[in-house]
Amino acid sequence: MTTGNIQLLSDTLAKAKAENRAALIAYLPAGFPTVDGGIAAIKAVFDGGADVVEVGLPHSDPVLDGPVIQTADDIALRGGVKIADVMRTVKEAHEATGKPVLVMTYWNPIDRYGIERFTEELAAAGGAGCILPDLPVQESAVWREHADKHGLATVFVVAPSSKDERLATITAAGSGFVYAASLMGVTGTRESVGESAADLVRRTRATSELPVCVGLGVSNPTQAKEVAGFADGVIVGSAFVQRLLDADGDEAAGLAAVRELAAELAEGVRRVS
Repeated sequence: MTTGNIQLLSDTLAKAKAENRAALIAYLPAGFPTVDGGIAAIKAVFDGGADVVEVGLPHSDPVLDGPVIQTADDIALRGGVKIADVMRTVKEAHEATGKPVLVMTYWNPIDRYGIERFTEELAAAGGAGCILPDLPVQESAVWREHADKHGLATVFVVAPSSKDERLATITAAGSGFVYAASLMGVTGTRESVGESAADLVRRTRATSELPVCVGLGVSNPTQAKEVAGFADGVIVGSAFVQRLLDADGDEAAGLAAVRELAAELAEGVRRVS
């Protein structure tokens, strides 16, 4: 039986902590701008200094994703991206870099594909786990059983609205890390990530030993540094996707832009005062 890379994910986050910094976690959708282009973009982001990459499984009704990621998802879906392409993206990105690669997906595609098949293929591809923003913890037992069997992390999302008791339930069920959504609403770049994120991290840490990584709204090194001051990881998605959209089909320019952004953010998460 193939085993996924949850241990690699845990070791990577622990290594960042030992270096007195936050981990840089980048998000990019599979199949955008093309399947091969998406794989190249992930390699470029790792090359620039990302520690972990989340590969988005494009969905036609992305409830959490703001307009930038929706645009990229539309391009990927029009290009005919399939779950097999997502698995290939994970496999090639992991094999080329040796770094942990997760899949971020809504529940519906997994449900349709089959939990056993999905976890088995993700583990075989060298995946480290899944971030499941819309799977209720109380309905996650079957998924977690298969994920555990295949050595995959199950990362749940907590939000500022989550009550302490609810946080404890979510963190007890999760593995790998906890994804703390810094604010209510959809993903996208924001002027400020702010107070609610720091408070959420503090409350989440009170319930769990798992690393707490913050996403939704971080787009530049200043914000990355701010979040790195209180979180174990800084998650950046829309800003990378925007760089690829801005390149407007010029692959070399797009890859250079995301590599450069990763390098700037990697500097930001190093918490140097």
